[in-house]
This record gives sequence, structure tokens and C-alpha cells, in this order.
Amino acid sequence: MTQIDIAEVKPGSHVTLHYRLAQLEGADIVSTFGDKPATLLLGAGQLAPPLEAILVGLRVGHHSVFRLEPDEAFGPRNPELLQWVTLQTLRENAMVGEDFTPGDLVEFNAPAGGRYAGILKEVGATSALFDFNHPLAGQPLAFEVQIIGIL
Repeated sequence: MTQIDIAEVKPGSHVTLHYRLAQLEGADIVSTFGDKPATLLLGAGQLAPPLEAILVGLRVGHHSVFRLEPDEAFGPRNPELLQWVTLQTLRENAMVGEDFTPGDLVEFNAPAGGRYAGILKEVGATSALFDFNHPLAGQPLAFEVQIIGIL
């Protein structure tokens, strides 16, 4: 009797799967379980590279949960990404009449084009403190995957 090899995920594969990214205490960040599965092209940037790396080598039917340490997920928190921004710069990036309160996510124009975002931590007399770390930086996460199909 000949054994038929089951396809496994490789770089460049189209993968249909259910996935869930959650905080370790259980709060879902994103989940396709209970809805339609996702179809992703590995290497196209649809998932973060460390998450794509976990999928490589998995076979159809595989279902498990992986624990990701901060370095494997969104990296450690970087204290250099806590920065003071002048209120003038903040106003230049705001909609007219927009008020800011700590906890707000504010987008800024990048010098070379594009945009980047930071979370407002506090407002001083002439400047505001922003955290430009990814909101999930420094947190261990759970990544659950169920491989449904591979092309």
C-alpha cells in the first residue's frame, strides 16, 4: 500500500486556515474561529513574519496552540519609543478642533511619506508624551491555528 504525502505549508503557499491571536489571559485580539476561515499567501505580509514561520511545515488538519514570547510576537517594549512631541506638531497632525486625551491613538505623517501612530500618555504645557511601541509589544501571546487546506 502506497502512502500519499499530505501537503505541508511552505513559503509561497496559499493556506486556508482558522487562526486566533490572543492574550495569554484569553482576550482575543483577532479570531476567524466561528466565522469563515482565512486564506493567506505566505510571504505576502498578510501575517507577521514570526506567525508565518510557525505555519511552515504544518500539514492539513493540524490544530494546535503556540505560545509566543514577546520576542517572537511584537518584540519587547523599547523605552526609546516613549517620546515627547511638541504641541505644535500634535496640532499639525490633528483635525481642526480635535481634542486629545491620554489613551488616544494619534497618527503622524512620517518624514519620508506614510504614517505612523502613537498612544498619547500625557500632555504637558508645551509637549505631549507618546508611546510609539506596538500596543502588543512586551506581551506573550497565544497563536492558535487549524490548517484546512494548502495550495
